[in-house]
Amino acid sequence: MADTDTTLIQKELLARIDEKMKRFNAMRPLPADAQGKLHEEMRLVHTYHSNAIEGNTLTLSETKLVLEEGLTIGGKSVREHLEASNNAKAFDRIEELAKKKKAINHVTIQEIHEIVTRGILEDAGRYRTKNVRITGAIKAPPDWSKILQSMDELIENIAEDEKHPIETVSFLHHSFVEIHPFIDGNGRVARLLTNLYLISKSYPAIVLKKEDRQKYYRTLRTADSGNLEPFANFIAKAVDESLTLYLSIFGGLDELRPLKELVGEIPYSQEYLSLRARQGLLDAVKIGKTWHSSKRAIEQYMSEHGKKDI
Repeated sequence: MADTDTTLIQKELLARIDEKMKRFNAMRPLPADAQGKLHEEMRLVHTYHSNAIEGNTLTLSETKLVLEEGLTIGGKSVREHLEASNNAKAFDRIEELAKKKKAINHVTIQEIHEIVTRGILEDAGRYRTKNVRITGAIKAPPDWSKILQSMDELIENIAEDEKHPIETVSFLHHSFVEIHPFIDGNGRVARLLTNLYLISKSYPAIVLKKEDRQKYYRTLRTADSGNLEPFANFIAKAVDESLTLYLSIFGGLDELRPLKELVGEIPYSQEYLSLRARQGLLDAVKIGKTWHSSKRAIEQYMSEHGKKDI
């Protein structure tokens, strides 16, 4: 099977991702200053959102102060500060591992967990030795005595999988949290492993946002029932958005602008374009509370949907 085969991801979404990847690859290698800026931005937003999904109350600006200035935020726990600094260090490490083309195996998985939970868990970097229950999960994780075998099977499956990388990484992410190999920190490690795999396959890192937490968990529960498709498309949309953000640094037709700045150039209102963005028909990303798009995306929308809208 070719490494572009997938039966799960929507064809239109996959085509958009593949087209963006071609343009992104054509721009490589990225200028050093752009590469550094992207690394710092993705490191920050991944750390903030991954921790926020798990209940960390540091805001994005507070997380930035902790990571860049080493400041202690009043009213926040020591654990929350450790979660921020540890997750950022783990993000640095997965980028190093990806560049070295290191395989995802027991050593890399346990190393990432050790960094994420350093100073927080006594069992940092070690698989659990007792059974656990996951709130809201359809089924319980395997007995602790079966973890090594389950992880062996997952690692082997990932190494041999020839499906599209986004489908494979969706399987990796879901299977990992389903096995729940550690007492705590599984979600954070799963999101880091997802980026390790994607970066090793030349995709940009992705961010799963705290605003999408309910959809994230809902699609994971659907995967628990045997249907990986909603979760694979959830991950694919995150890849698509990340590519949009990466391409925007080159400006021109890909420069991201608020929708209100684009409406004067086309026969649509801001409200209408916002609706189309929410529906996924207009290629756009939400930065804060504001939808942003590009001239290229608007032109593509006009080409595909303009006549239908009139």
